[in-house]
Amino acid sequence: MIDDSPFVPIACSLVIPVIACLWASLHLRRKQRLLHDLPTSKVRGVFIGLVEIKGAAEVESPFISYLAGTSCVHYNWLIEERWSRTVTETTTDSKGNTTTTTRTESGWTNVAKGGESAPFYLQDDTGALLIRPAGAKIEPVTLFSTQVSRGDPLYYGKGPDTSVSNSDHVRRFVETGLPLHAPLFVVGPARERADVVAPEIAASRDASEFLISTRAEEKIQSGLSLWSWFWWAAGLLIASAPLIFLIATAEKQNFPATYPGYASLFPIGYLIATGAGWIWMAYNSLVSLRQRVRQGWSLIDVQLKRRHDLIPSLATTIGALSDHESNTQEAVAALRAQAAATPPGVSGPDFEGVAAQLRVVIERYPQLTAQPAFAALHRQLVETEQRIALARTYYNDIATHFATRMEIIPDRWVAGLGAMKPEPLLAAASFERASVPVSFAQ
Repeated sequence: MIDDSPFVPIACSLVIPVIACLWASLHLRRKQRLLHDLPTSKVRGVFIGLVEIKGAAEVESPFISYLAGTSCVHYNWLIEERWSRTVTETTTDSKGNTTTTTRTESGWTNVAKGGESAPFYLQDDTGALLIRPAGAKIEPVTLFSTQVSRGDPLYYGKGPDTSVSNSDHVRRFVETGLPLHAPLFVVGPARERADVVAPEIAASRDASEFLISTRAEEKIQSGLSLWSWFWWAAGLLIASAPLIFLIATAEKQNFPATYPGYASLFPIGYLIATGAGWIWMAYNSLVSLRQRVRQGWSLIDVQLKRRHDLIPSLATTIGALSDHESNTQEAVAALRAQAAATPPGVSGPDFEGVAAQLRVVIERYPQLTAQPAFAALHRQLVETEQRIALARTYYNDIATHFATRMEIIPDRWVAGLGAMKPEPLLAAASFERASVPVSFAQ
């Protein structure tokens, strides 16, 4: 019986490290899948929820780093001092014999540290987005790193005047940070700003990830995949340790014939647990991806409603300019009629062509460009159409990732457990209505 073998206590001692290795492997794999499945958004296309963006770090008043003197949006510095000492120990055995041993110990002690951090902007070709780095995992670049002795001007120039006990009078200066204008990769939860009507990225308890990195997305994903395999292999090695020990010492030890069979149960159980854990991780990842697809669909709805509400509210502001108001009101009435005719649950009509019609009006009536109200109407309409286009692009990107997962084996089999189906991609013709001309001609 297995209960009569020494493998029961061995198995109990291996359970915790094996589970820890397997959990670390699946956790890293889940993060790698999240980054792979999350489409990169433009700054202007950032809405509410978990987003992934790339851009340059910008701020009006950058910090000047303490050691390197580099303009940064965030930096930390650390000064360590090396010490060493000789330790003598005297021990006495059961027979009263005394033994004296001497050894040398050494290490590094932090003698000073500091840094500065504040909200900054991430800028791309569509705009700038506020980033609040508090609570984020930051992967900076090394700005300064050197090791000097006491004769170097840097030793006391940037470091403290006092020394640690048993000091070797050698100090190590290290500084890391996010330089100004540096390209960054950011994954985090977007929310509405409290001061203006605009999104920002900040820490949230419900967010599964908040990362600010100077590395490219591809390198981050490859690193996560590599470490995931490392921890999985480490777990398999620990689970296989009893079997490896039996095989290695079979010629020297006279083990019962049943022992190898018992020992083989450990790696077999680990492989079964790996399969079950991977199915659990993959299914939860697919559910999260499906929810983000549905969120992307709702984003289109939100932006179309914004345009539907924007046109009449802005059109009334130019009513006093001329008799163009009647044509504007007719266009607004037509837009509202089409919106009311949209079936419930449908993302709504994309009234493409409104901004284009206004551009034609500007060409025919250039004097209108001098009117602030008309300029605001045109600018808001163009911006709204851009946001709708970005929301549509985001939806199509993430829906494509979801559809691809539905086709890839073994994800396809896991998706079958929840009866998941791909969501259709959006083409302009699939939900567009006839464009409504906005004419101000008399």
